[in-house]
Amino acid sequence: MKRLPSHFYAIVDPAGGHEPVALAKTLLDAGVRIMQLRLKNATARDFLSAARAIASLCEAHEAMLIVNDRVDVAKLAGAAGVHLGQEDLPLREARQILGPDKLIGISTHTVEQALAAARGGADYIGFGAIYRGGLKNVQNPRGLELLRQVRTAVDLPIVAIGGITESTVGEVLAAGADAVAIISDVVFAADIKAKVRSILSRAGAAS
Repeated sequence: MKRLPSHFYAIVDPAGGHEPVALAKTLLDAGVRIMQLRLKNATARDFLSAARAIASLCEAHEAMLIVNDRVDVAKLAGAAGVHLGQEDLPLREARQILGPDKLIGISTHTVEQALAAARGGADYIGFGAIYRGGLKNVQNPRGLELLRQVRTAVDLPIVAIGGITESTVGEVLAAGADAVAIISDVVFAADIKAKVRSILSRAGAAS
């Protein structure tokens, strides 16, 4: 089983008005070792340009870049892997394109989806949303109890996401997550480097 390099899985998202490459550099300088590039509204050309630039930064920092949704961008940018939603390219086809050495993560929301991802050969799963609110303003979160059930069901690294903040990192990791993905609490922070270092400290202490 492939392992994630950190208990904090950062997300490069333009929420908060940040330029993606600049945000990625800030995150890396703060100590991030795995990040996902998430550009839902970017053109394919702009997505690839940002991914290539961030992949170079990650290589210099010995960090891993995961590309959200776009298998083609992940391959062309030389990223460490791709993260796919339930409606994205199927896992089997993504593996054919990327090969056996790249990470493929799958977003899941139920135990059944988590089991399907494990059977299909995913390297890790995302699971959530854990709490109400967050960037997507989730009103019906999955919660910690369902996270515990997923932890029991699958022997894969779990990245928990959705409404998680610095203050809830410990309880999410204690419920079975291997890493936490946090967007809003980071990108809207007054001092992103300080926020990330604090999250990394909490995640390390909770592991």
